[in-house]
Amino acid sequence: MTEVFLRRLTRWQAEQQRESIANVYVECYGPPGGTGEPGGADRKAFLERFERHVQEPDFDMVTADSGAVLAGCLYGFRGTRGSALLESLRDVLPADAAGRAAVGRLFVLTELMVLPDYRLEGVATRLRDLLLSRHTTDVVVAAVPPGDGVAHEVLRAWSYTKLGEFGPPQREAWLRPGPG
Repeated sequence: MTEVFLRRLTRWQAEQQRESIANVYVECYGPPGGTGEPGGADRKAFLERFERHVQEPDFDMVTADSGAVLAGCLYGFRGTRGSALLESLRDVLPADAAGRAAVGRLFVLTELMVLPDYRLEGVATRLRDLLLSRHTTDVVVAAVPPGDGVAHEVLRAWSYTKLGEFGPPQREAWLRPGPG
């Protein structure tokens, strides 16, 4: 097992690391073999989304580093009343979760990326635990691209429940079991 170190990034550090994070995104979600062009549409769309997400209230990010390699990252933010995200999630959240979300008790895990060579080593779970250790929320929702088999496996292993699709952009909402 390769040694992986976790660290929390400030908003400024996350913005400074955006190109490296986009590289991980392309390797995780791009065409087979991670051969996505650096200027490709998926990379560009990710960078645009990332730029918006970094500005969200309570944005938080953790990374997994192995030597000089960015092995993975997880980030998210608090859904706030009146936000486009909360409005789009409203139709898929159960009533009790929607009520708690409406008062600022919702945290959304927005992007989870772990390079293939570091999967099955518990990196994703360690990232999740560190990220959520600082957030006192009642409702945690993971937002993943539809049909993402790897993400589905991870979320099922964490006992998350699929709620449905929302967007744009089209995403699937998965709810963390139990409060807190």
